[in-house]
Amino acid sequence: MTRHINLALFALALSAFGIGTTEFVIMGILPQVSHSLDVSIPSAGLLVSFYALGVAVGAPILALLTKNFSRKKALLTLMFIFIIGNIGCALSFHYGVMMLARILTSFCHGSFFGIGAVTAARLVPPEKKASAVALMFTGLTLANVLGVPFGTFITQHWEWHITFWLIAGIGVLAFLALFAFIPEDGAAETPVNFKDELKIIRQTHVLFAMFITLLTFASVFAIFTYISPILLSITHAPSAWISPMLLMIGVGSVIGNLWGGKLADRNILKALLISIGLLFIISLIFSFTSVSLYFTIPTLFLWGLASFATVAPLQMNVVKAAHAAPNIASTINIGVFNIGNAIGAYLGGVPLSLGFSARGCLWVAVFLALLAVLACVLKAILAKTIWKQHCQKI
Repeated sequence: MTRHINLALFALALSAFGIGTTEFVIMGILPQVSHSLDVSIPSAGLLVSFYALGVAVGAPILALLTKNFSRKKALLTLMFIFIIGNIGCALSFHYGVMMLARILTSFCHGSFFGIGAVTAARLVPPEKKASAVALMFTGLTLANVLGVPFGTFITQHWEWHITFWLIAGIGVLAFLALFAFIPEDGAAETPVNFKDELKIIRQTHVLFAMFITLLTFASVFAIFTYISPILLSITHAPSAWISPMLLMIGVGSVIGNLWGGKLADRNILKALLISIGLLFIISLIFSFTSVSLYFTIPTLFLWGLASFATVAPLQMNVVKAAHAAPNIASTINIGVFNIGNAIGAYLGGVPLSLGFSARGCLWVAVFLALLAVLACVLKAILAKTIWKQHCQKI
């Protein structure tokens, strides 16, 4: 039985690896895509922005379209969309076609991670749910460590279309793994009326849980989006060092993701406070260590660890808050992650547009992380108050 669970989690992690690679690889190959499609770098950058927007918009749409599917059928359908979207990218020689293919690919992203997280949690005993979700998200973190550098290498030595053919191939392998290893009975709660699910999502405590997700990943992407300018202009790192330094973030993210899952298995609220508090502290430290090449390297590792230690607690926080509608809550929260990414990227760029140094991105991230910590503290206070009221009634 344990072997079957491990294989099912492997199938979900492999799928996450493919999705993460296609999302992030575009950042490493943007100049080549820009030149090939004969558009400016900012125009090519919209391929990133519209992907994030597609995740946010597509998540509830695909959740609605697949709401009566079994979880296995929904995951297979979404992975099929992923394969078609990446084949479209591989065949794109025109900017408009590439944009449409990227948007199509993004539509599977939110729903897959949302339904996949619920599926992973249902495969294991209650005390291991967050760890199972973290194992699935390990595929996403490994995309930064292995997928993106390899895709960038392929593009630099051959051309970027091959990168997307390879990602489509990963999608085919993931589809076969999902078909073979996800159990048929992994689906089966009675479908909830979609209007009733939306009523649950609109509840204040559910929206507040999603707000914490948004603030946290806005902080992460205020730094992540501008990490190269920070390292080049503030740290004065040699350009040849950038890839190995980014690898430090990737390694930290893998470890942090698994650690965050272990924390959330014990207590979700404490896991939020610890992981987001650590993100705030490390971001603050980075604002000072960023001027030193040798202090920056371990700081990047710790920042990657802290950033992705928040993922499983944030996801389980929303699923727990909306326990009566876990699929759609989990799916929409993935969209919220990406809205946070977009907001963080925008706010992190404000100091640069005003003529300040890239160090301003770090201070924006520190401020957003502080807001996320304060939101968690408020959640803890409210939870304690509600618990006291409940005890008094008894």
